[in-house]
Amino acid sequence: MRIVKVLNKVDTLYSRKVHQNLPVSQLIEMAVTRKEAMLTEQGALHAYTGEFTGRSPKDKYIVKDSSTKEKVKWGKINQPMSQQTFDSLYQRALEYMSEREIFTFDGVAGADPNHQLSIRVINEFAWHNLFVKQLFIDQNVIDSENHKPDFEVVCLPGLKADPIADDLNSETFIAVSFERRMVLIGGTAYAGEMKKSVFSVLNYLLPFEGILPMHCSANMGDSPDDVALFFGLSGTGKTTLSADPERKLIGDDEHGWSDNGVFNFEGGCYAKCIGLSQEKEPQIWNAIQYGSVLENVAIDEDTRSLKFNDNTHTENTRVAYSIEKISGAVTPSIAGHPKVIILLTADAFGVLPPISKLTKEQAMYHFLSGYTSKLAGTERGITEPEATFSTCFGEPFLPLDPNVYAELLGKKIDDHDVRVYLVNTGWSGGAYGVGERIKLAYTRTMVRAAINGDLEKVNYNQDSHFGLFIPETIAGVPTEILNPRHTWENKNAYDKKAQELAERFISNFERFSNVEPEIKKAGPQIKS
Repeated sequence: MRIVKVLNKVDTLYSRKVHQNLPVSQLIEMAVTRKEAMLTEQGALHAYTGEFTGRSPKDKYIVKDSSTKEKVKWGKINQPMSQQTFDSLYQRALEYMSEREIFTFDGVAGADPNHQLSIRVINEFAWHNLFVKQLFIDQNVIDSENHKPDFEVVCLPGLKADPIADDLNSETFIAVSFERRMVLIGGTAYAGEMKKSVFSVLNYLLPFEGILPMHCSANMGDSPDDVALFFGLSGTGKTTLSADPERKLIGDDEHGWSDNGVFNFEGGCYAKCIGLSQEKEPQIWNAIQYGSVLENVAIDEDTRSLKFNDNTHTENTRVAYSIEKISGAVTPSIAGHPKVIILLTADAFGVLPPISKLTKEQAMYHFLSGYTSKLAGTERGITEPEATFSTCFGEPFLPLDPNVYAELLGKKIDDHDVRVYLVNTGWSGGAYGVGERIKLAYTRTMVRAAINGDLEKVNYNQDSHFGLFIPETIAGVPTEILNPRHTWENKNAYDKKAQELAERFISNFERFSNVEPEIKKAGPQIKS
């Protein structure tokens, strides 16, 4: 049964209002009137998400049924839920909605009309409905007269599970049923769960069509064929580096790569705000305006001014805004095949070079490894950077075996002769707590040099610990920071820390037993 049919029944039997596809102005008015949120001096809507200020990966489930049993890579990331439990939660969701006003949003995920997922999102909060209106592609934009959703997302923060009776980890749940074509979210008000649930659905469906779903941002130059992709986990710089005033933004977080090129999954952006300044990130700063939605940013409730450097509530402060708020953004968000791929990492060990050129085999190795440091606030319980490996730079959102995505990427790199670089936006001169974060201005300069082809004209030295190729010079960047060993006062300490990280890479990669030997050899090797 489709939720839309249920909603009509609820509306009739209980005389509760179903607000369908309200405009921005009405959603803002209702969110403020219902005391869900407040307006800031910039005109953006501001809300707190309560206990949950980041995703809750331990509470994410996929229904194990005949369609998913043999396809999903089951484990800690993709936890199975029984059909019985999902049905029970679904019935409770219907009862819960029958007693409340609810809001619906109809739209699509996927800017390419040949590869779109039609979605309907149902919310109990007006500000949540405004959030999805900013993040996904509105039905009015796609001019759809009769919207028939392929997938439905039901988000009810006030509905909680019974951990014992439902055999779940907590009262919170993010449950996906591919057979029912539905996502149920309860017990958390963190809006990012809706966004990432749709991404997870696309990560399951699209590879079967030969399309690579990617946790990456993308931008382009004056030509649709001048495309760059930026892979990386939250907080590594995808949004910041792709929002380049000198290039056109395609999208800041999630894309597909088909035989025709790259397309954005979303119609908006979801940027981190901690430490945001107009000087360093002008495009994001200027996007905080009427219609945008702020989460957990510290605010002066008297003046309604925002305090971007205040992490009182969380480091994971966010703003959601329509991509049209970025000057010069590509709309519709479709472009050609990329010529450059940037793999982003925030290295808390402080030993990876700020930029290095990768061979195709090294690119596959580092894509599968997905090394970075989880940054504070992006998940519950993370209070300082923590070294981690997240396959394909998006393991929490990958229902299928990682090799499915890696093989697709490798084929496309070969087919389109793509240059690949590893960029460290983390620490230099020492590990976290000793060294300093690499300056954004330097990173921007290095990335631009990679995209415009300047790094094809310089000499490289091969790093002895990781086998990475480090450029000797880059115009506008101090030469001494290019080789991380040179930034450490104690060179022996650097070698020790680098070897420690290399051993972690090797240990992590042991789980990929079925990769080609040349890919395995492209990573760091154990030193005698």
